[in-house]
Amino acid sequence: MLVMKNIDCEIYIKQLITFFETNPGDLMELIGDVQKEDFYKKLREKCEKNYDDGIDHIINRQQMINIIMELKIPELFETPNPKSVVEGYIQKTKWGKIILN
Repeated sequence: MLVMKNIDCEIYIKQLITFFETNPGDLMELIGDVQKEDFYKKLREKCEKNYDDGIDHIINRQQMINIIMELKIPELFETPNPKSVVEGYIQKTKWGKIILN
């Protein structure tokens, strides 16, 4: 079980969850096919991060959009391994390695 660092964050997240549980159509319209538990977990993490950064714990519209995008399209938020990117441009042949450009 996750332990909240701040009572304001706890209250805020519980209110969001209650709203979405009583209005499941709004939740489905917002997140689509994303698992709601993953969505709630990301909301908690973002709320706690906002609090730790010294800004308002309430999640703004852009942060909500970023959370949904991160859940729907995770490859946009992954940092690629530079070595694997470079190795993707090298083709191994029987004559040796060829760098594709």
